Amino acid sequence: MKVINLHHQEKELIELAVENNRHAQHQIYSRFSPKMLSVCRQYIKDLQQAEDIMITAFMKVFTNLKNFEHKGSFEGWIRRIMINECISFIRVQKKVKFIEDENFYEERHNNIESQFSVEDIQFLIDNLPDGYRMVFNLYCVEGFKHQEISAMLGINEGTSKSQLSHARKMLQENISTRALAN
Repeated sequence: MKVINLHHQEKELIELAVENNRHAQHQIYSRFSPKMLSVCRQYIKDLQQAEDIMITAFMKVFTNLKNFEHKGSFEGWIRRIMINECISFIRVQKKVKFIEDENFYEERHNNIESQFSVEDIQFLIDNLPDGYRMVFNLYCVEGFKHQEISAMLGINEGTSKSQLSHARKMLQENISTRALAN
């Protein structure tokens, strides 16, 4: 059995891409673009806009590739650029409004098996207000802590917690409504 050092291959591919090797850049784009489009789609409702943002973010990836220090995951580094680009886009659109709510309480929910498809769940998340959706995705999908989210979005940590609480409550209400309709 032959062992292939994937990390070594990735490092060589990155080094070639830093030198503006178009084939290497294309390989990186081909390997990561499907996942990164889904990351962008989590934040941006419109698929065409999500794709445009992903392409813009890949331009930033290739421009800043020389700054990647090979510490941690390359995919994680790209993912962070995608998320930051989505947040920047939403800020420029001035669509997001964060509601300060110091009197929120965090509910604990039981995880239950769902009869909903991935598309149904994405539809429910898409229909959250932008602030709720951003915090929900950053916390629940990406795994950021409230302190990190507050720094990324320029909001208080309490606001981040509040937005998540409201997002969860709204999702739970929408799930219940849809379950009763079916």
